Amino acid sequence: MNSYDFVIVGGGTAGCVLAARLSQDPATSVLLLEAGAAQPPLGADSPPAWPTLLATEANWGDIAADQTAAGRPVAVARGRVLGGGSAINAMVFMRGHRSSYDRWLKEGADGWGFDDLLPFFRRSETANGHDPALRGTTGPLVVGPANPPNPVLVACLNAAVEAGFPRADDISGGLDEGFGLTDLTVVDGKRQNAADAYLHPVRWRANLRIVTGALAHRLLLDGQRCTGVEYSSAGKVVLARAEREVVLAAGTIGTPKVLMLSGIGPATGLRRHGIEVTADLPGVGENLHDHPYAFVIYRPARPVPAAANNHGEALGLLRSSAGLDHPDLQILFVDIPLVPPSAGGPESGYTIAASPMQPFSRGTVRLSSARPDAAPVIDPRYLSDHRDVATMVAGLRIAREIGQAKALAPWRAAEALPGLATDTGEALRHYADASMESYFHPVGTCRIGNDAMAVVDPRLRVHGIDRLRIADASVMPSIVSGNTNATVYAIAERAAALIAGEP
Repeated sequence: MNSYDFVIVGGGTAGCVLAARLSQDPATSVLLLEAGAAQPPLGADSPPAWPTLLATEANWGDIAADQTAAGRPVAVARGRVLGGGSAINAMVFMRGHRSSYDRWLKEGADGWGFDDLLPFFRRSETANGHDPALRGTTGPLVVGPANPPNPVLVACLNAAVEAGFPRADDISGGLDEGFGLTDLTVVDGKRQNAADAYLHPVRWRANLRIVTGALAHRLLLDGQRCTGVEYSSAGKVVLARAEREVVLAAGTIGTPKVLMLSGIGPATGLRRHGIEVTADLPGVGENLHDHPYAFVIYRPARPVPAAANNHGEALGLLRSSAGLDHPDLQILFVDIPLVPPSAGGPESGYTIAASPMQPFSRGTVRLSSARPDAAPVIDPRYLSDHRDVATMVAGLRIAREIGQAKALAPWRAAEALPGLATDTGEALRHYADASMESYFHPVGTCRIGNDAMAVVDPRLRVHGIDRLRIADASVMPSIVSGNTNATVYAIAERAAALIAGEP
């Protein structure tokens, strides 16, 4: 058995941060396990190429079970490569609005409000050109807006302002509402993922070992204490001992799977697969939720310039109705038709998409088998709550309002999807159900809290199991009102600080 101070399961965004931060102490040994390859596919550093990565081995290829609303399976992308989701995502780097983190406080995540997380957001980034009191100036990630942005997306921003929505100074900072250019994890025209920013600069450290192609089988447990990890690599089963802690950073889908394979989770479900129960934690795999989106697609009146960035460089955060006290809707502008081929959209054009940012619908992650290589059963139950459907319909109406503004007249030939005949509330609800896709932001399956359904405490320690923490998107009590990658960086930064003994 190999022995280390810390064993980290998952070499995605959070795992890269944790490995880099924990190995800063030369007296501390760290093992990082990643199921995927050491390098992303050829060309993955090209920002416009990100949609092609979803069809490569760098994506686990998960499919959500037939959805109640959509009536069909839905793809849920998940990174399987060093750098994880940050190596295959669309590179949007934005915090949620502060209201969504302060909601965590009400949900039992003591010490996880926006002000609590702000030092760790700042620690992760160098965001030049923004307010240095709000944004980081010395972090490993270098983030900023597209320069220059695609002209059709500039026209979309102007159209939003023409429609009466405010222009945001820093839509990625977590305080603004309105429309603006979002920050991107693109440096000198190339993607910067978590491995690039955090891991590669320190791979020379003698106290850091990185093993790729390593599939975690289960946690090693001595009673109620976690002592290590069993994993397979190059056809061999390996045991790695953790002298101090194991940290799960396998993501919203991978982390509950490893827990359940280890006998930690809902007892009835574990026994169904012949797994001995070590800790009956009914919240493991519960509370799964994600950002769904639907889209309005326009045929162009003239050719849309080829993308130099990530296609989605501009967006808005707003309230779907006047009575809300927080923003709950994102409108995203994209310089290609962001639509699956099955929907029959045009080959060229641009997209105005709508996504409920604070969805009420909840689902589950469950085991399909006790075999570590078996895919889990993923059921987010998208749009199963009628309130999410209403928000989506409101978003589609706003997308159309912006799409018909004069600022877009030089680019707009006609609405291709859903088509102007789809105008009634009932027709838009049906269209939202039929066309909805995942924004690839699953969270919540091992949430922070102190109630019976919580999985970790506010210091990210798994309830009932010593020397085991979780630090990834699965700990979010509820999803934030923005793309989730920036928040995962902050969670991992704070986890490293907690392990090091910071308050």
